[in-house]
Amino acid sequence: MPLCNRVSVDQDFFSVTTSVAGDLVTAVVTGEVDMSTAHSMVEAVTGQDATAAVLDLRGVTFFDSAAIHALVRLAERYPDALRVLPSPQVHRVLDISGLSDQPWLTNG
Repeated sequence: MPLCNRVSVDQDFFSVTTSVAGDLVTAVVTGEVDMSTAHSMVEAVTGQDATAAVLDLRGVTFFDSAAIHALVRLAERYPDALRVLPSPQVHRVLDISGLSDQPWLTNG
């Protein structure tokens, strides 16, 4: 049975919910990931005892350079064990930044 943990930041448009099943942490992120929330996203994922991660960003409406940096940090933390599910907005930002061909990026 997965364990659930809700982390809310004092931001109007951001939330991250994590669940852990075995060695896999899944984080569902919604709203805006920017310089004021990106660190909270990383902490929510890395604060779990897991060796693999799924980052569900399908509910993300805004993604800036701080969010890109946070995503790269997670990719370094979980080499060959990260899967990212992007929203159209996130996919566009990653495409513009040259990261749309990363092996951790999926289409759903």
